[in-house]
Amino acid sequence: MKYRILLTALLAVTLSACEEVLLTPVEEEVSSREPVVLLEDVARVLSHVPLEGEQLDEVHDAAQSSATNGYDEEYRMKELFLEPGSGVGETDNTKASSYSRPLRELLREAAHATKASGTLEDPDAWLEALSASDIQIYWPFSEQWDGESAPIITFDPGGDASQNEGYQLGADGQLKKVLVTEEMARESPVWVINRNSDADYKTLEMLRREDPDWGNGGGDLVIPTKASTEPKTLVLRSLTANRNFDSWLAGASELWVKIAKVEDFKASTEGELRLYDPAITDFMIVVRRGQKGEEIALNTVLVSEWTQQLESCALMIVEDDGGTQTTWSCKAKVSIKKDVYGFEVEMPLRSRDDIIWRGSLARSFVERNNAKTVNLGEVAVVMELI
Repeated sequence: MKYRILLTALLAVTLSACEEVLLTPVEEEVSSREPVVLLEDVARVLSHVPLEGEQLDEVHDAAQSSATNGYDEEYRMKELFLEPGSGVGETDNTKASSYSRPLRELLREAAHATKASGTLEDPDAWLEALSASDIQIYWPFSEQWDGESAPIITFDPGGDASQNEGYQLGADGQLKKVLVTEEMARESPVWVINRNSDADYKTLEMLRREDPDWGNGGGDLVIPTKASTEPKTLVLRSLTANRNFDSWLAGASELWVKIAKVEDFKASTEGELRLYDPAITDFMIVVRRGQKGEEIALNTVLVSEWTQQLESCALMIVEDDGGTQTTWSCKAKVSIKKDVYGFEVEMPLRSRDDIIWRGSLARSFVERNNAKTVNLGEVAVVMELI
């Protein structure tokens, strides 16, 4: 290593001025690095697992649990090894002890069998690295499973791939390679080995479980019986994604709704104006492959107190694709008497995010389209002032 060579040279120069010193070379420490776990290798090992009904049920239980919690139909390796059958966000798994032979045991056996074939050097280290990774089994359209059919197993090759090679157990018991497409996944079970991208974030469902008052709890919002009273509340009734924003092999679309506004604005002078700071609310909506074109009921509060002085707020809808942190500079506008003032807001954004829509929601636009379906880019939303 460079710094050791430099240090040895400096010692030699310094000490040689005083006396002759015999320097012994410093041995490099051998670092034990965890093996790199490739998606293709996981798919290959998993395809050699003799899956039976119990293991299929386990993966299906986990995928459906994740979906119930507002995530994609996914089964992370973290839960597979520690809490069999648990989905993302599950906190009380009563199923884990009910599997007599959970998938993790068969996966271990298959990994050691793969070592015997000479294609996996250290199965125990590989399994440990796999259990600590962000790799998962993604089961698109799992709600359509017939409860018996074994899956074709493939992996996400990255990019915008719409198909990939997969492994299927034939009627003769022999493993064969097939080309897997989304259409095939709709008709028969397919497990895609890919990486998890949403478990670190809380979905609307999880937020509401932790705090029933968050976004008004997601239940039916009661519209006031009297004529409009101040202040009003702007509610996002529903959202419809008109397309999927990622390759089907990568999974669902994680849509972030972000809104910048000035809550409960009642300033009457410029001096009072300085007492207000804009606030940003954001939340994630996971739109699964089967939900494309489907209206998803949300009933989530965007602005809790929209007064007559609030002229506009800034809204942005993005599909999360990662990248470096950046911002979008926008404005929320308020009025004092006849003058309109803008609040500068820096809304968080990442460099690879797909911007579906961003702009200003003017009072006139909101009132004109109250409780109507409006298209914002490639999503349709229903907003209502109540």
